[in-house]
Amino acid sequence: MSLSLTDVQKIARLSQLTLSDDEQAQTLTQLNTVFGLIDQMSAVDTTGIEPLMHPIAMIESVQQRLRTDAVSESNNRDKNMANAPQADQGYFLVPKVIE
Repeated sequence: MSLSLTDVQKIARLSQLTLSDDEQAQTLTQLNTVFGLIDQMSAVDTTGIEPLMHPIAMIESVQQRLRTDAVSESNNRDKNMANAPQADQGYFLVPKVIE
């Protein structure tokens, strides 16, 4: 799949971006490079290959390195509720916006 300059202009317009002619050409080149890589990956025959969560898991035992769960924020509910224009039973009261 490759894009044309018209496609880039349409994407820029829909994104509400103003791109100069040079930026449009550069964006076109970058997007076509990315789509070229995607096409190459899509062309690889993966029939019979199980999906992997982590590619190295095939070679060695991999464990996710996760941080330990720890409370990092204190409970500031009372302070937050004190700043609310209206509150009831620990909830913010807001005007009805949908009829």
